[in-house]
Amino acid sequence: MASFSFNSLPLPPPSQPRKLVTETSFSHGALKPIVVSGNPPTFVSAPGRRIVAVGDLHGDLAQARSALEMAGVLSSDGQDLWTGGETVLVQLGDILDRGDDEIAILSLFRSLNIQAKPNGGAVFQLNGNHETMNVEGDYRYVESGAFDECADFMDYLVDCDYDWNEAFVSWNSVSERWKEDRRTSHGYWGHLNIVKSDKFIPILGQRQKGVIARSTLLRPGGPLACELAQHAVVLKIDDWVFCHGGLLPHHVAIHRSWIQSILEETLQAVGAKAMVVGHTPQTTGINSKYRSTIWRIDVGMSSGVLNSRPEALEIIDNTARVIRSKRDALNELQVVDYT
Repeated sequence: MASFSFNSLPLPPPSQPRKLVTETSFSHGALKPIVVSGNPPTFVSAPGRRIVAVGDLHGDLAQARSALEMAGVLSSDGQDLWTGGETVLVQLGDILDRGDDEIAILSLFRSLNIQAKPNGGAVFQLNGNHETMNVEGDYRYVESGAFDECADFMDYLVDCDYDWNEAFVSWNSVSERWKEDRRTSHGYWGHLNIVKSDKFIPILGQRQKGVIARSTLLRPGGPLACELAQHAVVLKIDDWVFCHGGLLPHHVAIHRSWIQSILEETLQAVGAKAMVVGHTPQTTGINSKYRSTIWRIDVGMSSGVLNSRPEALEIIDNTARVIRSKRDALNELQVVDYT
C-alpha cells in the first residue's frame, strides 16, 4: 500500500471572493433550463422536472444504491450510471457516521451530478449535523470501517498522483476492491510510515492511520471539508424547501399549533408550499403533517440506524408520493432522535 504525505496533500485552489448570488443554468431537451442561484446553491428553478428526495444514508452504500435504483435515477447493473434523465435529485445530508462507506456515497452523488447535467437533470446535496460534527473533529459516531475507508482513500489519492477530482469522482467504483485488498493484506495492520518534514514517523495500527487520514481530509480547509462546503444547508426548488433538520429540537416541547403556525409563516416567507426534512428516523416510513406542508423522509435505512427498507419522496407537478421498496416488514422500534 502507498503512504501519504501531509506536505503533498492536494488542497483546493485559492478561493475567489464568494458572491452572495451566483447563477448557472443548464438544460436538455424540451424543458426550460434549470437555473441555480447561490454559492452553495440556495434557490433552484427547475420547471417541469420530477424531483426525488432521499433522506439520511449514514455510510450505507448498499442501501443508498437501493434507494436510488428504486427511485429510477441509478442503473441496476452495478455501473453506477445516471438513469434519471431530467430528474432533480436531492439528498438531505447525514451521509457521514454510523456506516463504513461514507466517502464512496459522497463520490457516487458527485459522479451522478456530473452525469445528470448533460441530460438536463441535476443532483443537489445538503449538509446535516453529522457533516458539521466531523468537520469540527467530533468523531463519536464514526465506525471503525469509516476510519479504514479514509485511510484507503488517502492511499488511492496517492495512486491518482494527488489528482483530487479524479480520485474523488471514481472512488465509488473502486472502494469495494480496496476494502477487499485491505482484508486480505497481511501487512496492512503493521507499521505505517508517514512522511513529514523529511522524517519517517512510525505509527502503529490501522486505527491511528485512519484517524490521521480522517482529520486530514475533514479538518477545516481539508479537501473533503471543502467538498462538503459546496453543499447547501437549506435549498429551495420551485415551491419546495429542503433542509436536514427542519425545526429546532427545543420546538418539539412547544404546543403543536404553535409549531404549525411557525411552519406556515416560514413557508410563506420563502414563498414555498411545503418543507422536506430528514434527521429523525420515522419507523412508519415517510410521512407528512400539518396538511402535508412538512414531509419527514429519514426512514433510518442505514444498517447503522434501523436498517429499514429504502424509501424516497417523489414530487411531480407539486404532487408528492412515497416510493417504497418491496420489502414487507418495517422495523417496529419507536422513533428515536439519532443526533
